[in-house]
Amino acid sequence: MALTDAAIEQIRDLIRSGALPPGSRLPPENELAAQLGLSRNSMREAVKALELVRVLDVRRGDGTYVTSLEPRLLLDGLGLAVDLLQDDSILSVVEVRRLLEPAATGLAAERITDEGLRGLNARLQEMEEAGTDAERQVAADAAFHLEVFAATGNQTLLSVLDGLSSLTLRARIWRAVVEGDAISETLHEHRAIFNALAKRDRPLAEAAALIHVNTSETWLRSVVVETDGRSTR
Repeated sequence: MALTDAAIEQIRDLIRSGALPPGSRLPPENELAAQLGLSRNSMREAVKALELVRVLDVRRGDGTYVTSLEPRLLLDGLGLAVDLLQDDSILSVVEVRRLLEPAATGLAAERITDEGLRGLNARLQEMEEAGTDAERQVAADAAFHLEVFAATGNQTLLSVLDGLSSLTLRARIWRAVVEGDAISETLHEHRAIFNALAKRDRPLAEAAALIHVNTSETWLRSVVVETDGRSTR
């Protein structure tokens, strides 16, 4: 494994230095292995590992290429990793959301366009039209936040928050089903976020987003505590 790690690091160094820029094709495996002083087996394992994390793109019959290295591509696996977390680990993800989402929403307040606001308003209407259909309501909810994150113009921030929010999607559907006032409360909080964004008021947008995340976190913590209590009986 140490040899494979060394091979991965050497390929990463070539990419970082610009010797292998985004979109470039790697030399044939035997040539690159000889160039780096590695065995072909170590090189092969390194390429597989870097393919898994979207750094390399292996095209059968064509060759191996460096991907675009765009943040959204490289962070695409974050949502899957987050989706495997359970119990207290889920709460740690919500804590990260509490730290990042208000800041992202505040940044969106300064950068959002009129077209972006129209898109958010459409998502709000979709939430309202969903009524008591929890899945439709939460899908529109997720789309609303995705458009807020996109309005920041920061692809890395968008990718990170999109990945983190994927875990709480099912939890939000569950809450909408089991809590009678959850949907109306969520709509109220989203309207507050929208109004702050429409005013281009960063502090107000951050406060509205923080209230919204805190509501979700408080509910999720109560569920985890209740579940832990049942498991110890």
